[in-house]
Amino acid sequence: MKNYKIIRGCRTKQFYGGKRALRANQTQVCVFASLLATPHIMSDCPPQGLFPPIQFNATAPCGNKIMKEEEWIMKNAKKTIGLFLLGIMSLVIFAGCGSDGKASDKKSDGKLKVGIIQMIENGAFNDMREGFIEELEKKGYGEDKVEFVYKCAQGDATNLQTIAQSMADGTFDLVCTIATPPTQAMVNLGTDTPVVFVSVSAPVEAGVLSDMDKPDKNATGTSNAIPINEIFEFAEKLTPDVEKYGFLYCTSEVNSVTTIENAKEYCDKNNIKYKESVVTNSAEVQQAVQALVGDVDAIFIPNDSVIQSSMSLVTEVARKSKIPVYGSSATMVDSGAFATIAISDKEIGAQSADMAVEIFEGKNVKDIPSIVVPASNTVINKKTLDALEIELEDSIKESAVFVEED
Repeated sequence: MKNYKIIRGCRTKQFYGGKRALRANQTQVCVFASLLATPHIMSDCPPQGLFPPIQFNATAPCGNKIMKEEEWIMKNAKKTIGLFLLGIMSLVIFAGCGSDGKASDKKSDGKLKVGIIQMIENGAFNDMREGFIEELEKKGYGEDKVEFVYKCAQGDATNLQTIAQSMADGTFDLVCTIATPPTQAMVNLGTDTPVVFVSVSAPVEAGVLSDMDKPDKNATGTSNAIPINEIFEFAEKLTPDVEKYGFLYCTSEVNSVTTIENAKEYCDKNNIKYKESVVTNSAEVQQAVQALVGDVDAIFIPNDSVIQSSMSLVTEVARKSKIPVYGSSATMVDSGAFATIAISDKEIGAQSADMAVEIFEGKNVKDIPSIVVPASNTVINKKTLDALEIELEDSIKESAVFVEED
């Protein structure tokens, strides 16, 4: 019996008992499905009276030339191989979609890809980043195993959003966000990429999780809840004559607003007066601090990235007016603020890195509680101390860390 291949019909496709037939005007041609165009025996056809076969290299009644067998094989084999490769690619793509809160498999070069985002460049945030990377290296996740991609928004909210979107595209195994704005930017995207944050003062209020013990938004990390009571008690020892504080902060930073609310509560309980001077961007900082001069005895600043970016202006006005400025981070003191009680920036970065290691090793984000890192360092700026002409008790001199500005 002669072998026949599938041939191309002229117009209409029909199916008969699981085998495909094509109608060529009034002439019906028996067609057999075959992915690789393998021969089919004519005896497998339906009765010839119903579907008269047409030879290859013949002319159908409709006038169309029926291609040669070799032509058909080449054309349909290419088509079939193309579809086959497309299917394989689809499987690969879909296999990479979705996440269960764990770090994805390593890239083809064997490295994990970790993004790090900062809103601005400053000493505290840089130390946190260094502490994060150094701790990962200690735990066996150095540059030989991890590709670190660091991005800074330079204080621009639009840049921050663009950076966050670029790291939420599924190509990163984990993203480390330093401070509140970058963390909010990543979490608000609803990304499947695990997020480990560093130094978010009020994670619940900022909306990056609902419960410190049970992270529910694919993000966990460390909080540097500002020790309001300890800072104001320390300020009482250094400057006991202060009767009224000025609160300088940016209203768009949730952590700053939360810290100021706590500061107000402390002052209300202790019959201490205060005045607020707020900003919405760094261009307003100088005017805002000048508005406090002559009306307050000291200034308190929360851990605010907008104010921090303009600390040189705050320092200049405060020193000239002999107003002590109490900050919420060691970096603020490095930048000219008088004093604070703060966390170790490298240590809080390191503790976040330990959480990242847990994720790398298969633990789900929701099973890693967010923690509060206590403040323990008393920090005083020596140059500001001299400018204010304040005398310190011996016990404070012995316990405090004195910093010198560059």
